[in-house]
Amino acid sequence: MPLAISPVARTRLHTRRVTYEGFQRDDGLFDMEGHLTDVKDHDYVLLTGVRTAGEAVHDMWARVTIGRDWVIRAIEAKTDEMPYPGACDQITPAYSALVGISLLHGFRKSLYAAMGGVQGCSHITELLAQAPTAAIQMFAGLTREIEGDAKPFQLDRCHALETSTDTVRRYYARWYRGAA
Repeated sequence: MPLAISPVARTRLHTRRVTYEGFQRDDGLFDMEGHLTDVKDHDYVLLTGVRTAGEAVHDMWARVTIGRDWVIRAIEAKTDEMPYPGACDQITPAYSALVGISLLHGFRKSLYAAMGGVQGCSHITELLAQAPTAAIQMFAGLTREIEGDAKPFQLDRCHALETSTDTVRRYYARWYRGAA
């Protein structure tokens, strides 16, 4: 269900689109690809020139290659459109510093430690910050969540699936630990 219609007239100024696509590779690894664009609905004057309405101010990509252990095997970042050509895009090779880091355990802390602030591109870093949850969705359905002896990954990761909730009692009875 969409948001309620605004009771006040308004004019859209900006659109940011972020998409993620997950791929299973023939070599047994997985790629999570993210794409971020920022587009203005009006001509946008930058010190480097004018971006006409509808022309991307930012158009950036990131691919993270992981195994089933969630460890980053490879990473590629690319900047197609940017406010400062020849400057913004120079940082993309630095993201290789994330190789070897777990996408699942402490990734965001490691990401911001390695690439936060002036150490990286704020837009690519922001795009990568959501890669863990996108990858979780990529893996969902590849294995049955109720098989095996391990507690299903998603339990105790959000309010609906906290192990003391009625939802867990109903759908994951084995892991229900009683009302809080």
